[in-house]
Amino acid sequence: MKKNGIYIQLFSVHGLIRGESPELGYDADTGGQVKYVLELAKALAQHPEIDQVDLVTRLIVDKTVAPSYGVLIEPLGENVRIVRIQCGGRKYMRKELLWPFLDEFVDKTLKFIKSEGRIPDIFHGHYADAGYVAKELASIFGMPFIFTGHSMGRNKKQKLLADGITPEEINRRYHIDQRINVEENIIKYAEQIITSTRQEINKQYGIYDNFSTGRYLVLPPGIDTEVFYPYYSEQLYPDLDIKQFKKARKALRYELQRFWVGPQKPFILALCRPDHRKNIAGLVTAYGEDPALQKIANLAVFAGVRKDIANMEDNERSVLTEMLLLMDRYDLYGKMAIPKKHDFSIEVPELYRLCAESGGVFVNPALVEPFGLTLIEAASCGLPIVATRDGGPEDIIGNCRNGILIDPTNSKEIADACRKILADQELWQSFSANGIDGVLSHYSWESHSNRLVHQIKQVQAEMPTKQPEQDKGRTMAVGKRFTSINRLVITDIDNTLVGDEAALAELLRLFKEKETNLAWGVATGRCLNMTMQALEENNIPRPDVVICSVGTEIYYGQDLVLDKGWQQHLSYRWRADLVREELAKFDFLEMQEPETQRRYKVSYYMEDDPELLAQVHQALQQRKIRYHLVYSHKQFLDILPFRASKGKAVRYLSYKWGLPLNNIMVCGDSGNDESMLRGDTSAVIVGNYSSELEPLIGLRSTYLSSEKYAAGIIDGMRHYGFV
Repeated sequence: MKKNGIYIQLFSVHGLIRGESPELGYDADTGGQVKYVLELAKALAQHPEIDQVDLVTRLIVDKTVAPSYGVLIEPLGENVRIVRIQCGGRKYMRKELLWPFLDEFVDKTLKFIKSEGRIPDIFHGHYADAGYVAKELASIFGMPFIFTGHSMGRNKKQKLLADGITPEEINRRYHIDQRINVEENIIKYAEQIITSTRQEINKQYGIYDNFSTGRYLVLPPGIDTEVFYPYYSEQLYPDLDIKQFKKARKALRYELQRFWVGPQKPFILALCRPDHRKNIAGLVTAYGEDPALQKIANLAVFAGVRKDIANMEDNERSVLTEMLLLMDRYDLYGKMAIPKKHDFSIEVPELYRLCAESGGVFVNPALVEPFGLTLIEAASCGLPIVATRDGGPEDIIGNCRNGILIDPTNSKEIADACRKILADQELWQSFSANGIDGVLSHYSWESHSNRLVHQIKQVQAEMPTKQPEQDKGRTMAVGKRFTSINRLVITDIDNTLVGDEAALAELLRLFKEKETNLAWGVATGRCLNMTMQALEENNIPRPDVVICSVGTEIYYGQDLVLDKGWQQHLSYRWRADLVREELAKFDFLEMQEPETQRRYKVSYYMEDDPELLAQVHQALQQRKIRYHLVYSHKQFLDILPFRASKGKAVRYLSYKWGLPLNNIMVCGDSGNDESMLRGDTSAVIVGNYSSELEPLIGLRSTYLSSEKYAAGIIDGMRHYGFV
């Protein structure tokens, strides 16, 4: 990887993304966005000021999809590649089910970035899920965040409600409120929002509470005009393998003629995912209700790639079933083609040209179309268009003057527009020529990438990059800080960090002296507020990391940024309500103060009695609650998620930031610290330890210092070679 120019990470988490023969139309999640991000990545990589482009997506190893989606790194060309990150297991799943796993995606991308040895200059998210990932990473590293929505949740919710679907069902199926909340934050924090049309800004982003805080740039996508060339110009691009296109044309003719009785007629073409919003039913109804249109033209609907409709997702199955029922209702056999598959890289451009050659028309009847990439592809091939007036088509036809806008809910209007173009040869020729010229003028990837890079440089210039010298290492972005260090010291507070003021002052001096390569933090049973209070009372500056509430929360730096990945990790099968309900029957348990109760910690006071502790264990186990119990200082009882403890939090830091466990030194004095003193970390037991730690003395990787309090930490640092 070169080091002089800009390094961009593009994020597109859901769907199936690969460079070779992308399966566009495989399902509702594998459509135009996949094509968009692939072509954007390649176009940006050609720009002279770009060093590297990574298109980051989800790694999938699933026998229901091709093995290519399980390849970790897939080159797309020079300085551009697909990077696949595993999250939520390896099975393919629809995008609405990915929300609980996005923090895992963030953490594993952090590991990848550290392994690469270079932090991206720009994090660019596509759609809400990838927008969340890019926003989190940009925040962690203090780098610019750019967002392209493609479609927005609030707009979708309005349309689903209008269709009569209840809010409860919408949330169950689409997790729409969670998506909208994420989008509100994205608008608020993005340095730049890219839209394809002005209408997208006004009608989609304009209905969000944070709309006025957003910074918007209309930048329509481009297409490869060497692939989508006019129907009459096969030899225009001699570098292309024209034989492939001719082979594709032959296959398409054969496939279409299997359906049509009169294949010599012009045909109306629709090409889209099997999604309710694409309004395939509206087009079939328009064609079916107009006998005159049926006489002059055939209909071809390419509604994604399918094998067995019965095994498809509910939405796709519903759309395709309705299409087949309408075909039967209007008796469109011999007039309507519904092929089951197509190759987007070769067959689709040839399909546009085949339709144009027949004198046909391309129709996009979607209920809403944020942009309409297929419209400019069809236009570039010389095919007139009919499209919904809701969304991007208004800009496209406004720029290219190559078709007619329609109300997608009015079947007669759709049919009239198609018939008008098909029946008027002069109008057809005008629309065809205008479309070809308009695409060349307004929609190329070269102009898109030039404008985007210009905007990236402007955003970079506005971002604060230098830290005040006196704050060096303390206000640095979390990601930059933790990818630059190779050692970490984590210590308990009470009776370990504090207890000897002179030794504490010397320890803090050492931390400051070694801060370039060494970070430090505290691990405590206290909640965050009480932890900060304890540090302030002892004149201790905020550390790089705070593990608090008995290891259930991790915070970073001066701004105390919560580690959301750790929170998500702890949520698995945690039921705090059941813990409280079950333990309420014990009179010997007294709930601790409200401020000590946390989302992942239920805390009690309990006298020191092994039999009472055994009763607590028995009660929780009988309810089949998965938990981790910590009893310390002969009075504090904490019930945590089974994945939680100070020790597991330390190991999570090792995993997340790529720090070997033996490069992390942990220091403690009591049973509260036992979980982090066990294992492969470099453990230090200070000289004033309590009897609870007796079993650990003499274990491998455990050093018993003869020095007390902070002096014991310094002694341990010398022992392990940290100083």
